[in-house]
Amino acid sequence: MEYRYLDKINSPHDLKQLPRETLPRVCEELRDFIIQCLSHNPGHLASSLGAVELTVALHYVFDTPSDQIVWDVGHQAYAHKILTGRRKEFSSIRCMGGLAPFPTPEESEYDAFVSGHASNSISAALGIEVAGGISRDKKNKPAVVAVIGDGAMTGGLAFEGLNNTSMDKNDLLIILNDNHMAIDPIRGGFSQYLVDLTTSNRYNRWRWWLYQLGVRLHLVNDTKKDRVQSFGNAIKTWFTHQPNNIFQGLKLRYFGPTDGHDVIGLVRILTEIKHHRGPRVLHIITTKGKGYRPAEQDQTTWHAPGEFDPSSGERKTGSASQPLWQEVFGNELLRLAKENPKIVGITPAMLSGCSMSIMQAELPDRVFDVGIAEGHAVTFAAGMAKGGLIPVVNEYSSFLQRAYDQLVHDVALTRQHVIICVDRAGIVGHDGATHHGLLDLTFLRSIPNMRVASPRTAEDLKEMMQQAVQMDGPVAIRYPRGKVPNTYSETCDTLPAGKARPLKQGNRIALLTIGAIGNTALEAARKAEEKTGADTIAQWDMRWLKPIDTDVLDYVGQHYRTVVTVEDGMTEGGLGSAVSEYMSEHGFPVRVVRLGVRDRFVPHGSPDELYHLLHLDAEGLCESLLQAQEK
Repeated sequence: MEYRYLDKINSPHDLKQLPRETLPRVCEELRDFIIQCLSHNPGHLASSLGAVELTVALHYVFDTPSDQIVWDVGHQAYAHKILTGRRKEFSSIRCMGGLAPFPTPEESEYDAFVSGHASNSISAALGIEVAGGISRDKKNKPAVVAVIGDGAMTGGLAFEGLNNTSMDKNDLLIILNDNHMAIDPIRGGFSQYLVDLTTSNRYNRWRWWLYQLGVRLHLVNDTKKDRVQSFGNAIKTWFTHQPNNIFQGLKLRYFGPTDGHDVIGLVRILTEIKHHRGPRVLHIITTKGKGYRPAEQDQTTWHAPGEFDPSSGERKTGSASQPLWQEVFGNELLRLAKENPKIVGITPAMLSGCSMSIMQAELPDRVFDVGIAEGHAVTFAAGMAKGGLIPVVNEYSSFLQRAYDQLVHDVALTRQHVIICVDRAGIVGHDGATHHGLLDLTFLRSIPNMRVASPRTAEDLKEMMQQAVQMDGPVAIRYPRGKVPNTYSETCDTLPAGKARPLKQGNRIALLTIGAIGNTALEAARKAEEKTGADTIAQWDMRWLKPIDTDVLDYVGQHYRTVVTVEDGMTEGGLGSAVSEYMSEHGFPVRVVRLGVRDRFVPHGSPDELYHLLHLDAEGLCESLLQAQEK
C-alpha cells in the first residue's frame, strides 16, 4: 500500500519539512500503517493508536535525537519507531531478529531509554536532564521529555520521580497521556482524580486564553515562575472553586488537560512551552485504540489482539481445546475462594492477563486490582495476612522482580501466609528481554522461609494451590505463559508438598527437572534412548525447588554418577545450583550438568525459536543428554 506522506518520512527531519496543515493526514496514514502491519504480525495495537498525534507533534516540534524522549511504557511507541527510520523494518517488530518490541537504545539513537516496564520514565528522564545540565552548556542543553500514561502513574516509582523533579533544578517536560486505561480499566483514586481534572472544559479554555493574554501584556513570563504559578492557580480557583492539583502542589507548572488527538493544537502548545524553564507537566486526553472502532469499543482485548482482519475487525483465535495456564489458575482460585471465605485475590493491573477476572466476576468484593504497583501489592497482601486473611497475589515473573524487598521484609521475615502465583515464568516470547521470567527461581529460592513450587501439569498447579492454602507462611508457585500441554495432563496421585514425582526409569543418567519444561525433557529423554537403544535415563519431576526432595537427591547421589538438571530459568541459583550444592555438601561423587539459561538476557522471538536458540527444545535437550552419556 502506498502512502502520500508516510512513504517519504524516513526521519523526524523529513517530517519537519511538511506543512503543519498536512499533519492530520500524516496521522491517518500512520494509524492505517500500524493497523495493517499488526493485523498479520501481532503486537500492542490500541496503546500505539492512541498516541499517534502526540508522537507526530513531539517529533515535529523537538529536535530528536538531540532532544530526548523517554517513553513509558513502550506499548505506545510504535509510531515513534516508524517516524525514526524504522518504517521499512516495522513489519518485523517482535519477530526474532527483527525490531525490538519496546524502545531500546541498542536499536536506535532515537530511543533514549529502555521502556519495557511501566513507571520508570520520569526518574530516567530526570536523570538524563540533570546530567545534561551538569555536563553541557546550560543555555544550549537539549530538551528531555518523559511520556507517561495514566496507568503507569499508579506505580510508586512515578511518584518518587515526581517528588524528585519538584525538588531539583531541572527543565524536564512530563507529558501525561491520559486515557483512563492500562491493559484493563484503571482503578483507584488517582484515576478518578484525573477524571475530575478533565471535566472543567470552561476552566481549561479560559485558563489558556488568559495565560496567553498575560504573556502578551508582559504580566507573566518564563522567568517569573511563581507569578505564572499563582496566575494559573487564581484562574483555577475562580472557575472551579477547587484547590491546586497534585502537580501544582509539587510546584510543577501544569498545562491542560488538552485534546491529545488534535495534532495541530499539540504542535502549538508544545512549541509554546518547549523553551520554558523549570519542570512542567502537559496533561493530554486520548482514547486508547483511537481511529479503529473495534479497538475503541473493546480496549482491553485490543491492547494486544493477535492476528485480525483489518477491514472487519474479526480476530483470528486459535483452538480452545487446551486451556491456558492462567485460566487454570483463575478457575481454581475461584473454586478455592468459594470454599474458604478468607481467600482474597490481589493483582497489580493484570486482572484479565492473569485471569483473576474470573474470580472478580463472581466475588468482586474479594478481588483487589491495586494498579501498576507490584511492591505495594505484596505488602498490601502481607497486611491482609496479618489481619487473618489468605491473600493470593498474582504477578508476572518479570514484574515480581520489582517487589523483591517487599517479599523479603514484609512477607518472609515474619512468615506471613501470602500465596504468590508467578505467571509468565520462563520464556514468554515476543515481548523479549524485559518480559522473560527467567530470574524468579533464583531470587525466590534465596529468601528464607519461602517455599517455591513449579507445576508440570494443570493437575499439579491446582494441587499446589490447594496445598498452599493449607500451609503457614509464604508460598510461591510459578508457571509459564501459554497453553497447558495436554499430552502430559494425566491424572496422578496427590503428592505431599516438597515431594518429587518419578516419571521414567533408567540406569545411567538421573534427569531432574522442574516445571512445564519437564514435559519437553521427557520427550528428549525418550528420543535419546531411541538413538542408543537402551533405557539409560531416569527422570524425576522435582515439583518443589524449596523444600527440595532430599530423599530423591540421596537416592540419585547413591545410584548415579551423572545428573542432568533442566529448568526454564537461569542456571545460576536455581534447580541446578540447588542440586550441585546438595551433592557437594553431602559428599556424593556425581557430575552435575546444569541445563537452562546461562547468564544472559534472551532476545525476542517466538517461544519455539527461543527454546531452539537456547538448546532447550526437545532436539537440543536430546543432544545434551547424548553428550552427557558419552562422558
